[in-house]
Amino acid sequence: MTWPAPASIGMRLDEVDTPALIVELDAFEYNLQLLMDAARAAGVRVRPHAKTHKCPAIARQQVALGAVGVCCQKVSEAEALVDGGIDDVLITNQIVGGQKAERLAALARRARIGVCVDHPLQVEQLALAVEAAQTGLDVYVELDVGQGRCGVGGAREALALVAQLQAQPLLRFAGFQAYHGRAQHLREPDERARAVRHAQDIVVKCLKEFEAAGIAVPCVTGAGTGTYRLEAASAVWNEIQPGSYIFMDADYGRNRLEPDAPRFRNSLYVLSTVISDAGGRLILDAGLKAYSVDSGFPHIPDAPGWQFAKASDEHGVLNPASAAPALPIAVGTKLQLIPGHCDPTVNLHDWFVGVRGGVVESLWPITARGAVF
Repeated sequence: MTWPAPASIGMRLDEVDTPALIVELDAFEYNLQLLMDAARAAGVRVRPHAKTHKCPAIARQQVALGAVGVCCQKVSEAEALVDGGIDDVLITNQIVGGQKAERLAALARRARIGVCVDHPLQVEQLALAVEAAQTGLDVYVELDVGQGRCGVGGAREALALVAQLQAQPLLRFAGFQAYHGRAQHLREPDERARAVRHAQDIVVKCLKEFEAAGIAVPCVTGAGTGTYRLEAASAVWNEIQPGSYIFMDADYGRNRLEPDAPRFRNSLYVLSTVISDAGGRLILDAGLKAYSVDSGFPHIPDAPGWQFAKASDEHGVLNPASAAPALPIAVGTKLQLIPGHCDPTVNLHDWFVGVRGGVVESLWPITARGAVF
């Protein structure tokens, strides 16, 4: 079930119940426009990754600004996005299982749907499902360009999968999925550039072998928030898939950028209340069920002199930092936390509370929260 929102339109930020997931709308809209302007200048399409926000209301804003569609990772996410009015969705993941394939084929009756493959079994299951549903699917062959996760190892495997696809009239070979996730959080610009050059070499080699085989590759799609400028400038990728750019998080904040690189702004916060002052420690009402710590503890920009010490299920603990005197903070004070990792943090909440100028302006349901199947 979806719980009632922790706020109402027109409420002041300090009246919002906590823990709550806050979107600072000015920064959010700045980020939306910044990416679209960069993509247009580079001549590449944008297909933002909706696994970040899981929210059709945000996806519709991205499409309205010029995105060709969105990405997601799960069939259930795609179902929620299509139900919310998105008519072009690419699942940047492998789908295995007859039940999932049948749901995907049924969804393709209502929208343009793409999916990735890296194994013959996936193609077999998709072919059976679309034949039964009499629908078509766009199918992308995923290349392992350095992530070390899914994807084929080279052109030979990719060509074999495309030959299998071409024998199925309802499956359309749509291109390559070439995403290097590990490159997104390499801290130095030259590290990220080397990683993308390595990925580019793999893609170019595959493109040449496909050309020699007389097979057109309509699209090379990939890239993320940490490297999108590199892929967009490569003349190899013609579609980019950033997701976190709309929100940013503490982990992305640790990346060092090139001097001329545009900077996205933090727009996502977990609003939390100080509920106890326990012997000089501040206790917050937001713990592991309100933010993810897989990329570290939240950053607290409005609590100078305090450091995030630990988290339990329902509580966060702040200790005075040793380097500077801690600003006194009273019980009842509300603090905005920048999560370490935005994507899994979003999946813990039912609502985005959109705030502008300290006043609640919008409430967006996180429709695909928990959509992991």
